[in-house]
Amino acid sequence: MPRPLMLPLLLLALAGCQSTPPPAQADAGQEASVAATSSEAAVEVVQPADFSTWLAQFRRQARAEGIGEATLARALDGLRYRPRVIELDRHQPEFVRPLWEYLDSAVSAQRVNQGRAKLADHRDAAEAAARRYGVPAEILVAIWGIESNYGGNFGDFSTLEALATLAYDGRRRDFARGELLAALRIIEAGDIAPQRMIGSWAGAMGHTQFIPSSFEAYAVDGDGDGRRDIWGSVPDVLASTANYLAEAGWRRGEPWGVEVRLPAGFDYAQAELSTRLSAREWAERGVRSLSGTPLPDFDTASVLVPAGANGPAFLVGPNYRAILRYNNATSYALAVGTLAERIAGRDGVMAGWPRGEQPLTRGQVRELQERLNAHGFATGTPDGILGPNTRRGLRAFQRSIGEAADGFATLRLLDALR
Repeated sequence: MPRPLMLPLLLLALAGCQSTPPPAQADAGQEASVAATSSEAAVEVVQPADFSTWLAQFRRQARAEGIGEATLARALDGLRYRPRVIELDRHQPEFVRPLWEYLDSAVSAQRVNQGRAKLADHRDAAEAAARRYGVPAEILVAIWGIESNYGGNFGDFSTLEALATLAYDGRRRDFARGELLAALRIIEAGDIAPQRMIGSWAGAMGHTQFIPSSFEAYAVDGDGDGRRDIWGSVPDVLASTANYLAEAGWRRGEPWGVEVRLPAGFDYAQAELSTRLSAREWAERGVRSLSGTPLPDFDTASVLVPAGANGPAFLVGPNYRAILRYNNATSYALAVGTLAERIAGRDGVMAGWPRGEQPLTRGQVRELQERLNAHGFATGTPDGILGPNTRRGLRAFQRSIGEAADGFATLRLLDALR
């Protein structure tokens, strides 16, 4: 899901992404009825006693902020509280899939073949967007595939009901209220009817999962019909996605990155996005492309080793960081880049993954942090999140026991600390 370019990282970002192929496909332009598709449509949901009071107050505020009465009636009359949205909002999964398992599904043979077919079906629209914004057609189709499996699963929640529920009872109420107002403005502008505004529980909408504020800022009319329709118009979907990436800093003519071979004795403390050197400087340090071709001519690039010293390594440039602006997760950005390569007929990731290693749950990461701190390898306040401080402390511990200091957290290392 694309994040607002001027806002900090939102925990909602991952909620709109479909990491595995859904069970069914839907053609672009298919009309969707909230009542027909909602997972709660056939269930009588008890509404909180004061939800209607909250909604009436929000309606007055929206009117005061310029939303017309006709739009308010179309969008808010009969709006329901959705308990399932709150369940999902408060759910914090304990287990995180290994990166290689995520990529297995996100860049499956089925998704690659379907992406090639979709690109062939919509080549004119994809190439028009690529010419206008400088983002390759394969990247646009890859984002489409990962966000909604090419439109097969972009969610069945009413965006209005999801955002109203989150604004009433969610963890980020002010944010959700702002997004709900943006959704009303989109409806008032005539881009979409309320009943067709559907998407994920977190408010991400359409084929490439724009939240309403991102839609307002970056959605464009790609087919010339005067509306921005990311639910039913593939040209609009591709052009809007390209516009977002262009605004996020995409550089025309540059790749997102390349798989590389690191020299013996490489200092893995340099393998952080915050460490940026030119491709020439990385080459001087012994970094080589795995294919043997010259490194891309990046003026600023970072080395990534997302699975440690025993997994693949990548040299990534500004376009990789532009993909991260769409969804700030290493797994997501690598999936987009790799799927785009495969759709274009090039190789995917060539080096093997350390599939025998067991990644840590959030609780185990918290324990790892606590034990590293206790042994003098500072990680900061334990929070269960593997960030730069945790990797720094873990690398120090690895050096102390004579291992490659790659900062890759595994159950084996946690057992060593125990």
